[in-house]
Amino acid sequence: MRIDLHTHSTASDGTDTPAELVRNAAAAGLDVVALTDHDTTRGHAEAIAALPEGLTLVTGAELSCRIDGIGLHMLAYLFDPEEPELAAERELVRDDRVPRAQAMVGKLQELGVPVTWEQVARIAGDGSVGRPHIAEALVEVGVVPDVSGAFTQQWLADGGRAYVEKHELDPFDAIRLVKAAGGVTVFAHPLAVKRGEVVPEAAIARLAAAGLDGIEVDHMDHDEPTRARLRGLARELGLLGTGSSDYHGSRKTCRLGEYTTDPEIYGEITRRAAGAFPVPGAGGRA
Repeated sequence: MRIDLHTHSTASDGTDTPAELVRNAAAAGLDVVALTDHDTTRGHAEAIAALPEGLTLVTGAELSCRIDGIGLHMLAYLFDPEEPELAAERELVRDDRVPRAQAMVGKLQELGVPVTWEQVARIAGDGSVGRPHIAEALVEVGVVPDVSGAFTQQWLADGGRAYVEKHELDPFDAIRLVKAAGGVTVFAHPLAVKRGEVVPEAAIARLAAAGLDGIEVDHMDHDEPTRARLRGLARELGLLGTGSSDYHGSRKTCRLGEYTTDPEIYGEITRRAAGAFPVPGAGGRA
């Protein structure tokens, strides 16, 4: 089995619609794909309706969190999307995205960068607006060569000149809420140092003690020594170690299935979940 547990669609900051994403996942030879848009489950229904035969969909979301001033992303799988407390927190994060993005555009304009809110809104479309959309605007006006080039201290990285904080969950609350909704939690790309400051391993140990289920080990932003360290950390802390592409369509260079999760790990994730169940494809046409 080929299993990719971290992808994004136009429901947040990917470039494939949810329907396109599942069709592309099947074409890439995947058996299982998780749709984990940022702080939203809005793409799930479309993905399920279009799900090709032979592909299983894991519903999820990537939750925006912050601990000790450091941002982190928490992948949540197979939770009940209607659970009210978790749904309310996701809504708070989403509601903060537009004013935050507008504030970042304002900072860029103060720095002499000719981006506009209308430009960013056009790029975001119906998705949850975020930094990748602003990064694409910076590419359009020729300030940076590619989206990753915008995530530096000069521009949009945490603490960068145009960075603006947003409402984010405490990760301990995120673990509690996802568990209460019957879901499973995995810390996304925990040692992706190229993105900025990362959470220390002592904090990961605290999260594990609070019920964190796993850490994302095999990821494009982890080099091989980092992956080896994370595999050891997962063993030390009794955490599941996953692998995923973090696919965003054309917005990033990673390919669907570039990194995958061991079937035994996937089986344990599904065993622990009680809020929702993987959806087998039935040849959808959406």
